Amino acid sequence: MNKKTKTIVLTGGGTAGHVIPNLALIPELKQYFDKIIYIGSANGIEKELVKDADVEYIEIPTVKLVRALKFENLLIPFKLFSSVRKTRKILNDIRPNIIFSKGGYVSVPVCLASKKVPIIMHESDLSMGLANKIIYPKCTLLCTNFEDTALKYKKAYYTSTPLRDLKKYSNTCDLHLPKPKTLLIIGGSLGAKIINKTAFKIADKLCENMNVIHIVGKGNLPNIKLPSNYNVFEYCENMNEIYSHTNYAVSRAGANAITELRYLNIPMLLIPLSSGSRGDQIQNSKHFVHKGYAIELRQEELNEQTLLKNIETLIKSSDRLKYNMSKSKLPDANKKIVELILKYCK
Repeated sequence: MNKKTKTIVLTGGGTAGHVIPNLALIPELKQYFDKIIYIGSANGIEKELVKDADVEYIEIPTVKLVRALKFENLLIPFKLFSSVRKTRKILNDIRPNIIFSKGGYVSVPVCLASKKVPIIMHESDLSMGLANKIIYPKCTLLCTNFEDTALKYKKAYYTSTPLRDLKKYSNTCDLHLPKPKTLLIIGGSLGAKIINKTAFKIADKLCENMNVIHIVGKGNLPNIKLPSNYNVFEYCENMNEIYSHTNYAVSRAGANAITELRYLNIPMLLIPLSSGSRGDQIQNSKHFVHKGYAIELRQEELNEQTLLKNIETLIKSSDRLKYNMSKSKLPDANKKIVELILKYCK
């Protein structure tokens, strides 16, 4: 394929984990595609995250499944049909040569609307999410973050997850880090209120011996006085700087976050989301614990005492966890996925 002669559509959204891997691919894709178009929702996090990527963004109506017995779920088939029809008109105008889908409900109408255009999709979690289950029959190839996932599907290839350059950063965060070690607490792009509240209660104890950087999610800033070396952010676009100071991490078990932490060999205490989810984080966490990359605290057992105790265990286990992560190198997902995109490009 000649350089700069093709158009690619990227899609995926709902959470940062469905967007950031797409953003990680864009710099390399620009070497081969003269047109990169991101299709997402009007109000999703993807629109905000993509705005600085120097690509065209097209909004479509999207349909999200509510994981509860809600009346609006009955309207999903009708809304999805309408969304697919509108998206098909957009794709007919764009005439892309290939679609790369990172999953999430945003990606469903895009992939269902596609006709005769190759679709490469990516699954970050150990088990396939609902959106990707719907898309899979139409896809040309499934790329996976976990080796075990690739073994379950005929059209699958293990690539790991595309990662942004995590070691380049600028000093833009206003951090106060007087102690030699720093703990990162992060609940994903949407935050984790139960982790936030529990951590705030033990803030004084944590900050006696180390600094804390706590990313609480938008709208979750606390209205309480915290120690000066307890650094709180709603959301941080400069995660590279945060990671550069991090010695240990307390995190949800979203696939994108834990893959970044694994790549950087940062020891993890994982508190997987349980209620209101399909159980993907529990599976991700169990896998990382089995591999010796992390320790786990289940949300049902989370309180001030158990969080403090498990953070102490994390610190004591950090050398072992770092060693296990360093032994198992991740594939160069960015390079491999771009190679596959070029291979299957129409």
